[in-house]
Amino acid sequence: MAQSKIPSKRNIYLLGLVSFINDIGSKMILPILPLFVKSLGGSGLAVGLIGGLGETIAALLKVFAGHISDKIGKRKPFVFFGYGIAAIAKLLLGIATVWPHVLILRSIERLGKGVRQPARDALLAASTTKKARGRGFGIHRAFDSGGAILGSLLALILFWSFGFGFREIFIFAGLISMFSLLPAVFIKEPSENLKRRKAVVLSISLRSLPRNLKAFILIASIFALANFSYMFFILRSEQFFTKELAVVMPILMYAIYNTIATCFAVPAGVLSDKVGRKRVLIFGYALFALVSLSFIYVNSLITMMLLFFLYGLFFAFVDANERAFVSDMAPKEIRATALGTFQAATGLALLPAGVIAGLLWDSFGFTATFFYGFLLALIAVLMFIIFDRLNLL
Repeated sequence: MAQSKIPSKRNIYLLGLVSFINDIGSKMILPILPLFVKSLGGSGLAVGLIGGLGETIAALLKVFAGHISDKIGKRKPFVFFGYGIAAIAKLLLGIATVWPHVLILRSIERLGKGVRQPARDALLAASTTKKARGRGFGIHRAFDSGGAILGSLLALILFWSFGFGFREIFIFAGLISMFSLLPAVFIKEPSENLKRRKAVVLSISLRSLPRNLKAFILIASIFALANFSYMFFILRSEQFFTKELAVVMPILMYAIYNTIATCFAVPAGVLSDKVGRKRVLIFGYALFALVSLSFIYVNSLITMMLLFFLYGLFFAFVDANERAFVSDMAPKEIRATALGTFQAATGLALLPAGVIAGLLWDSFGFTATFFYGFLLALIAVLMFIIFDRLNLL
């Protein structure tokens, strides 16, 4: 018996609520994670490894998880399991005693992201129309970033007002993330995903993808090499402060970044629906290049706040719109595979990005790290423009 089509808003908002709750926990951890690593004796290379290895593991898993999701025609189990394993890893961070423990647990937490993200994004794409896809992904990003704002502010309150240490905050964050599984129970599989696609033979490679999508994956991967971990931006802001302010102010900067990412997520998605995702993404990539270059020369608190504002704006313009752009170009019967392939390619670039950024930081200082980000992002912008002019996108 044919299943009725599920209203698009239901899944969009349920998935948004799941991400909102999960990100309260995640973003309680993220602004203090590089400071915790440093307190355990970790260097810039350790920060780069922790920021990059987890994303690479997630990247490798995404394409397989997306492929299996397409193969069996199911999305919800991947979403549920992925968020669950990530919440457990957050809890265990509270007992880490050396920075390699953080490396392992952060990688497990990212493994959960690798399981859930292709299926979750395919759910989002199936729950909206192409003309409103940017808005749909933007709404989800707004929920996600809204949880990030609340999480970073909650971490600030727990540290500043209640005297919580890093470990207590990690355990509290893991418990909160567990509650993200509750709204996931009510997510419904869209009707197009309910049939088992036995006739479709999928290959986990670039060969099955359209030419324009392969071209974009190349450009996005170059940009991912530039887009090293946010933790380096946090470490740079820490250099301006001492004592308790060396923890409080980086958390505040992180809250500013997430507030802007939240406020502009939906407008950026709507803008991409109107003027095209290419223009919005080129602007976002260029903005990251500008922010990276500016972090070399920042010399005041006001300037630092402005740069974190722009860093949040970059994220709003790029993150959701990259996934919406891939969803636009991918045939729907292999959409999760295409999203997984894109996320794998860009995620694999994050390990060398983090390692290179960390080695540059340890060997030559923050100037080399941020100039590296600026240069690679600029190359990605130029490639995007040239490929577009040659009608390869």
